[in-house]
Amino acid sequence: MRILVTGGAGYIGSHTAKALFQAGHEPVVFDNLSVGHGYNVRWGPLIQGDLRNSELLRTTFKAQKIDAVIHLAGSAYVGESIVEPYKYFDNNFSNTLLLLEAMLQENIKIIVFSSSCSIYGRPEILPVAECQEGDPLSPYGESKLFVERVLRAFGFAHGFKWFALRYFNAAGADPDGETGEDHNPETHIIPLAIRAALSLSEYLDVFGNDYPTPDGTAIRDYTHVTDLAIAHVTALEYICSGAESMALNLGTGKGTSIREVISMVERVTGRTVPVRFRRRRAGDAPTLVADNRLSMKVLGCRYPYSELTTIVETASQWQLRRLLKADQEICNIGGPVQRWAESVNGIQGSRD
Repeated sequence: MRILVTGGAGYIGSHTAKALFQAGHEPVVFDNLSVGHGYNVRWGPLIQGDLRNSELLRTTFKAQKIDAVIHLAGSAYVGESIVEPYKYFDNNFSNTLLLLEAMLQENIKIIVFSSSCSIYGRPEILPVAECQEGDPLSPYGESKLFVERVLRAFGFAHGFKWFALRYFNAAGADPDGETGEDHNPETHIIPLAIRAALSLSEYLDVFGNDYPTPDGTAIRDYTHVTDLAIAHVTALEYICSGAESMALNLGTGKGTSIREVISMVERVTGRTVPVRFRRRRAGDAPTLVADNRLSMKVLGCRYPYSELTTIVETASQWQLRRLLKADQEICNIGGPVQRWAESVNGIQGSRD
């Protein structure tokens, strides 16, 4: 099939495009490159455009002979959504309505949607199952929940077939080193911890050490981005086979605290992560862990890449490649990047 991947030049989108290609499909990336990167598009064509451009969307659907859509485009910073709610309702909700309208006009009625565990807010029961009612703590979570409701309505009114995949915390990088996490600004704990370990930042800021958790830091369900990408392809193929539309959690079912993440980064890099604790951020729940039994049953998800060691090692090696390429001067003077490069290359060589 030929699949339009909105946001396909971004972190999860680029991994998904690769997974589609490896499964024998043809990804067509539709991205305005506001946060994505052109160098991430290597498994199919790039159509540079905005979802607000309905004419371009319809032209793309026709010219590329698109069969279905994987929709990953949108804004994804919880904290930012608190202070810029309009941006999130506009980018994530309004633009999705425009996408769905264009799909309807071109008679394309299959979509896999990038949703989020943020729709759950502070769940009363953990691990959190799909049947728990959504109660988001942020405009980001609200925007994702709104889209899920629209998908249900379009399914009922227009016969759309859809999957909403509720990610828990995407992490790691492509095991082949072809794509990885490259946000600006970066807000995710693992790449930030790696940078702090390399002395590329003075501290790792940890927001909250007084949560009602065993070590006081927030607990999250870290899921390797490659496992998420594979789940998108599986969901697409499943819904195309005539299965019922549904929302599913994508997560390992295992919670890991921020302190545990830091310890793993220190183990993998061989360097200390300097930490500065700060006040909790608005919109952050103490614990979010997936009940993943439904995704395992329906899609057969087993999350083979999602051990914390694999997540941190692949993320570290991706950061290493980027840093070595971007700053040869640091490497030439034997700085921290070069020393770490020698360490990581030694680990990789022993595996080969």
